[in-house]
Amino acid sequence: MPEGGASISKTDDNGTSVTGAEVVSPPGAAAPPGVRTVGGPRGAGLLVTFILGGLTAVTPLAMDMYLPALPEVTRSLNAPAATVQLTLTACLAGMALGQLVVGPMSDRWGRRRPLLVGLAIYVVATALCAFAPTVELLVACRLAQGLAGAAGIVIARAVARDLYDGVALARFFSTLMLISGMAPILAPLIGGQVLRFTDWRGVFVVLTVLGVLLTALVWTKLPETLAPADRHGGNFGEALAPMRRLLADRVFTGYMLAGGFAFASLFSYVAASPFVMQEIYGASPQTFSLLFGLNSIGLMIMGQVNGKILVGRVRLDKALGAGLAVVVAAATALLLMSLGVFGETGLVPVAGALFVLMSAMGVVMPNTQTLPLMRARHAAGSASALLGTTSFLIGAIASPLVGIAGEDTAVPMAVVQLASALVATACFLGMCRPWKNGTSTKGGGV
Repeated sequence: MPEGGASISKTDDNGTSVTGAEVVSPPGAAAPPGVRTVGGPRGAGLLVTFILGGLTAVTPLAMDMYLPALPEVTRSLNAPAATVQLTLTACLAGMALGQLVVGPMSDRWGRRRPLLVGLAIYVVATALCAFAPTVELLVACRLAQGLAGAAGIVIARAVARDLYDGVALARFFSTLMLISGMAPILAPLIGGQVLRFTDWRGVFVVLTVLGVLLTALVWTKLPETLAPADRHGGNFGEALAPMRRLLADRVFTGYMLAGGFAFASLFSYVAASPFVMQEIYGASPQTFSLLFGLNSIGLMIMGQVNGKILVGRVRLDKALGAGLAVVVAAATALLLMSLGVFGETGLVPVAGALFVLMSAMGVVMPNTQTLPLMRARHAAGSASALLGTTSFLIGAIASPLVGIAGEDTAVPMAVVQLASALVATACFLGMCRPWKNGTSTKGGGV
């Protein structure tokens, strides 16, 4: 642990805080025999939660802050709009593929070393984006930015799995969603304000500074959470072996695919909603921004309902099933409205159905991360990599389909959302078979 670093505890299903050779005990409490007592849990827990939330948000923040600057990049670099769009595609591809590399590395060498290396490369790549003289170099730097930024996403989930288990893990993911969920709300606003004072390169300067600050926090305040005894030895090929075992686990794969296709439903909303809300249903840019923010707030609120109310009272499988059912119902309503089954529908009913769909994601997303990670007690990095890569790849495939029928109908968005939700539900029921699993709050598997 670095000098002055925060003390970390692992919390079990009963709320006991334990970590390898250390225990975080309340002031005045006696430590168990042979265990060294360290600082109180509250401050350390809040700080670590903040750091992990920042790690999950930093790369999505880089995506969303950059969006308002796309037209200016096109003019500044004299590049076609289609080529400039590749800067987004490159970053997304890097985020998906980088997780496959960093996850197994973190299972072999621990969490801190790969994370710090990834953050350092992220900072350098982001700084290079600010000075890129051509769009081709900008695309290359954005790819490197995504690849390196993936370390924060995948290792944050792995650290959470190191520290928590059972219902405590589900609660922690819901809290994490509250922090990381602020990124899509605040990022466009921050990007727009930055562009008032500087050009698009200034956006990357701000992102570089944020990356440096996060790296410093990780270096000084986030200790290693994976004990040497729990790490996988051997070469990189052997480090990939847990991935093969995880994919052979039917239940893990079912949760992974359910989460990936649920994420595709969310991705299709992000890709299509600006066009659907503004061009088809007549919302102004300001109204669209307000509705987008409200949907994000709904997602975060339901994430807290999941963590603070449902978890511990309702089986995680039941909560996930209920969330998927609501997503299917909302997507069905959107499709029927898009097809004109209810006659002419205005902005309000469509916005209401989208709000319900996005809010239900606050229950679905944390549980599709918690349940598979609980089956990967000794391969959390590899499991986190598979979960993240699957979600990004399925979402990236689904999002272009929302415009397949042109610009005059919202039917493709609703079809993609409903189809994705139905496939997610089928994977959950057909592969996870929750009625046979009993309670799904105990780790197992790899």
